[in-house]
Amino acid sequence: MFELYKPDVNDLWFRKRMMSDEQTMSYNHASGGTIAFPEECWTDWYDRWITNSNGQRFYRYIKENNSYIGETAYYFDAERQIYIADVVVYAPYRGKGYGREGLLLLCEAAKENGVKELYDDIAVDNSSVLLFLKCGFAEVLRTSEYILVKKELF
Repeated sequence: MFELYKPDVNDLWFRKRMMSDEQTMSYNHASGGTIAFPEECWTDWYDRWITNSNGQRFYRYIKENNSYIGETAYYFDAERQIYIADVVVYAPYRGKGYGREGLLLLCEAAKENGVKELYDDIAVDNSSVLLFLKCGFAEVLRTSEYILVKKELF
């Protein structure tokens, strides 16, 4: 069964694994690639993203049966006054449709939570822009560094 799963703080080992995996984080090469996510940060991160998100953040694992596949999230960018989507599929599971399913479920959850539009900034050399376009997002801005995509949820 495929679902978005609200992880427990003890499940964050999977996020640590993904963030430290070079292949999974290759899309992040312009910002340094892998990201440290030490266990001593988990409680504070969990409180900010899950326990006390105040409608400004949403975070879930992409899960099928008993396997974690990736993560999906959105957050409110106060500077630009928009919600930014995020989908990361763990490298061993890429190319199997999990990103598409996770992104569509994220859009559904955002809509249920009253979000009217989702955006994402995608590096110009990141092939995931095609995923967003296939899921109903439209390109609204292109620079030499990134492509801004948007989907209206209502």
